Formats: sequence, structure tokens, C-alpha cells
Amino acid sequence: MRPGDALNWDLVASYLRSQLDGLGPLEAVWQFPNGSANLTYLLEFTDRRLVIRRPPFGDIAVGAHDMKREYRALSRLWRDYDRAPRAYLLCEDHAVAGADFLAIEYREGQVVWGSVPPNMTAHVNVGRRIGFAVVEALADLHLLDPERAGVTDLGRPNGFVDRQLRGWRLRWDAVSAASSDDLVAQVGAELAASKPETKRATVVHNDFKIDNCQFKPDNPDRVHSVFDWDMATLGDPLVDLGTLLNYWPDPSDGPLDRPIYPAGQEAMGLPSRAEVKERYAAITGTDLSDITWYEAFGCWKTAIVVAQLYRRYLQGHSNDDRQAGQGDHVTSLARRARATLKSG
Repeated sequence: MRPGDALNWDLVASYLRSQLDGLGPLEAVWQFPNGSANLTYLLEFTDRRLVIRRPPFGDIAVGAHDMKREYRALSRLWRDYDRAPRAYLLCEDHAVAGADFLAIEYREGQVVWGSVPPNMTAHVNVGRRIGFAVVEALADLHLLDPERAGVTDLGRPNGFVDRQLRGWRLRWDAVSAASSDDLVAQVGAELAASKPETKRATVVHNDFKIDNCQFKPDNPDRVHSVFDWDMATLGDPLVDLGTLLNYWPDPSDGPLDRPIYPAGQEAMGLPSRAEVKERYAAITGTDLSDITWYEAFGCWKTAIVVAQLYRRYLQGHSNDDRQAGQGDHVTSLARRARATLKSG
């Protein structure tokens, strides 16, 4: 566990035992090490494992790290979208863990970061199979009927993209020092001026990427679980695809024009971004003629996320030393967003 990230585990365990049947003594607590924002822990009781998620410490941007939203999604989606782990409860009593938190089922599996995990290397063409499985998991989410899944209260599809543009610009304003050469703000204005028309509305994960997916080691052809649903909503599904493409390595990437992704992922043998788009369109039947706008939006949004993480680190609200160098990426991501937008 990172220093300063521990909670009052006796209090948390006592609360969970009061809400969930069959929990024995708490034997161990582990922190998942790779997430960048929300704090996620594995609690090992005598006969059961649970995952606990709460927002990071310190100031929270409006609408960010929304455990209530994640609970609404995960307490229902698991019935119709089995890649969604089931959420068992939401605790809104901040006396327990200092913030809202939720308890979710623990699933055994493998998250793929910067290389093919050793327990999956024996599979033929494993990188391509992992990549296409991720695309198919996203496509299947976008084919889900929100009404049947019981998640029509996740968001308001009308005006979704406008709210995204406005909301992320407000988050940028909150972490930036305003100046006349503010490239991030300029790119945001260019995106707003060229916004395409939304053609359909679906469930939107809002942070869909390879390392938010989990696999069973014996099956690289199907995502077993999708994590991090705190920004899930209803809206334009191409925002999800643009986000995924923004995190996806491609042979065409140069040293000064690359997305942010775990180091080494470019050598995994993943499908190209063109193949990602082709597979998604084939499954969903979606017109992708405007996809470069969504890729640019995803890159611009990521620049702001990185700026938020870096500011939290500078303020001492994050104990994650990985954030120390994040500030260097903000301008390069803004440049990449602008170049992507112009290429469309």
C-alpha cells in the first residue's frame, strides 16, 4: 500500500459485515497499484474477497470520481453486460472511509499493461487477439439497450457532447494559469467550433482502454471484465471509441506524436488503429466518417486529466510518485489533439 493511502480497515470491515451476509474476519488488505486516480483495494476476508473503491484524497473536480454513478452502473449492468463486475453496496457515510465508497465483487483475471503477461504468451497471435477482444467488448457495450439494462438514469443523451466540451474546459480552467497562448483552451475552442452531429446514443463508459480490461489467461479472445465506471453515462458512443483510439499505439506514431499508453504496448502486436475502427464499424454498423474529431477530443481530454493528476501531486494530495513527471505531457498532448483535428 502506498504511504498515506490506508483507511481505517477495522471500521471499514465492521461496516461491511453489518451490510453483507457471511463475512468473516478481515485477514489482509492490498492496494491495486496501477490506477492513476481512484483508490482501489482488495479486502481478503476469511472466506470472501471484495474490492473497495473510493475517490482520491484532496480536492475533487466537479463530477469526477463519482462513486454513486459507478454504483448505479455496476449494480445493474452485470445482468445484461457480463463484463461488468457486480457492485454490492454504496456507502455514503463519510465517517467510515472519508468519502463515498463502493464494494464490488472480486474477479480473478489478468490486466494487460505494457506487455503480454507471461501466462498468456503461449497463445498464437496473442496481441492481435487481445486487441480485437477489447474492441468487441466496447462494441457490445454500445449495442446494449439501456432501458432493458435498467440504466436510463445514468445520463441525459441530449446535449451530451456539448456538456463534455464545457465540463472539460471548466476542469482545465480550474488547474491552469490563464494566458493568451493557452494551447489547451485554444484546442477546446476549435473542437467546439467543429463538433459533429451525434447520430445515436448508448451507454458510454467514458474511459475505455486496454488496461481497464481484464482477461482470463486461457482466453485472449474475450474480455472477462471492464473496470473504472465512475464516468459512465448515456451519450455519443464515438466518444468512447475516440478515447480508446487515443490510448492505442500504432506503427504510424512518431516519437513526438504518440498517444499515452503503458511503455512496451507498441511492441505487443496489437491491431493498428485503422483495424480497430474497421472492426468496430463491422460489429456496430456505425458511420465513422467523423471519427478524427472524436480522437482529437479524446486526446484533448487526456491532456486535462494529466494536468489534474499533476496538480494533485504538486498539492500533496497524491502519494503516487508516478505523477511527478506528468506535467511534461500536457502541451504535447494538446499539440497532438490539434494535429489530429486538422488531419480530419
